[in-house]
Amino acid sequence: MNTRCALRSVIALFLVFGFASVACREDDTPHDRVTVAVSIPPLADLVKKVGGDHVQVITMVPSGASPHTYEPTPAQMALLSEADLYIKVGTPIEFELVWLDKMLAINHTMHVCDASDGIFLISTRESARDHADDDAIDPHIWVSVRNAQTMIGNISRALASIDPQHATLYHGNMVEVSIRLDSLDRAIVDMLAQKKQKIFIVYHSAWNYFARDYGLEQKTIEAGGKEPSARTIEHIIETARQFDIHVLFASPQFDRKYAESIARDIDGQVVLVDPLAENYIDTIRTFAAMLARYLE
Repeated sequence: MNTRCALRSVIALFLVFGFASVACREDDTPHDRVTVAVSIPPLADLVKKVGGDHVQVITMVPSGASPHTYEPTPAQMALLSEADLYIKVGTPIEFELVWLDKMLAINHTMHVCDASDGIFLISTRESARDHADDDAIDPHIWVSVRNAQTMIGNISRALASIDPQHATLYHGNMVEVSIRLDSLDRAIVDMLAQKKQKIFIVYHSAWNYFARDYGLEQKTIEAGGKEPSARTIEHIIETARQFDIHVLFASPQFDRKYAESIARDIDGQVVLVDPLAENYIDTIRTFAAMLARYLE
């Protein structure tokens, strides 16, 4: 009789702890988190830093792909149909211009946050705010650490509006990220402060906002997604020789043949840097360190 009682006790304990274990696993499932879709990897990284364990992030343009040409897969569109929030770059980046309305048509209940809200935008012709023509605006706002400060504020408020019970946590995470960004900004200022050379050459015009922050000037080989003309190449070579520049920066998403051709003419080299890499802080710090190394 005692053996039967003991067996019943063991079974009862198993059921209690078994159900508790299942409940814990269910509480930790991704379905209990806010599902956030973003366009590009650097924005995904900022969302993860602010959202922490309470968000799962869908990155529509994967690492290594170009937001100027990428088309989402059917599997990505299926995932997007379950998203609670879309955080867009908010500038005229081709992926969002082509696909955002189509994605919203698939998911009518998905909220949208504009990460660029409050950021002073750069025009390809002159500094401009939101009233500038879309085709004149440089879309690469995320390469500026100071812009990223504004972006994480927008992200925190958007998450809090969707998931108010964790608003305090999102704000706290945002403050922590802000401190790290401020530290990075001051470090970059120190890295570049003593550099007399202020010009650097890139293949694709991705670093204007970074250059603006630190008093630098970006010279670009390619413009508007078009291959450079012979005149542009000649001008870049003349600039490189005039300012004794021997390094050209290129992005892995673009063909490097023109950059490599110019590098041979100036007895220089092509250095790869990816403005779309997901680890945001490390990417910006690495690029700044490269500039500090190559600028006189």
